[in-house]
Amino acid sequence: MRTATYFFIFLNLSLALFEEPAVYPLPFLATSVLEVLCLLVFLGRLTHFAKVTLHNVFWKDTKNICIMVAILLSLTDLAIYGVLRLYNVRSIRWSRIVRPIFLINFAESRQIRRAFRSIRNTLPEITYVFLLFMFSLLMFSLMALKLFGERNLQTAEGLPYFRNYLEIVFDLYVLVTTANSPDVMMPAFDFSSWYALFFIAFVIVNTYIFMSLFLAVVYNNYKKHLKVMPGGVVT
Repeated sequence: MRTATYFFIFLNLSLALFEEPAVYPLPFLATSVLEVLCLLVFLGRLTHFAKVTLHNVFWKDTKNICIMVAILLSLTDLAIYGVLRLYNVRSIRWSRIVRPIFLINFAESRQIRRAFRSIRNTLPEITYVFLLFMFSLLMFSLMALKLFGERNLQTAEGLPYFRNYLEIVFDLYVLVTTANSPDVMMPAFDFSSWYALFFIAFVIVNTYIFMSLFLAVVYNNYKKHLKVMPGGVVT
């Protein structure tokens, strides 16, 4: 039963590769039949849980409620999408985002739920580091606007260089990954080599310090929550 459950969960998640817009498109009828088959298997598995579990325990379990809601939403979305196709009305399958619920909430996925719970508990604790990083990014972007915005510099493509604050934020955010280095600083560097100090300082603070700090906080908190069982017991 566990193997069959995982197989149909994998099949349900894989349908995104074959539904429009698809990597390997299949007819709507084929994908809809497969999805209905998967949902029937999930419903049958849930019914089996209900037969072997006390009534009060079954309905108090949030996992079972999530699975039932996900099945209902998927069937509703499938029916609406099918009707709209009959009238040649273009729409999207918004229920795709609920499919991972099946992977997380079935009883066989205890380890996945444990990892998901650890990630969920870790997120609030890394918020402060993330906010500090965003504050640093916004401040450096503001300094870049003041340094380069009035110099009338242009990129190699002839576009204005660092004159729009939101574009500066995006360019410096990409620079954190060094994906656009050194291209992003070349117009300023060509104007004056001293401007390279600004980008060197940005990379040191945000790439080497903040990213290392961010990784350390994520790792330590995730490891801490992974060791603690739901009842508060340390494994």
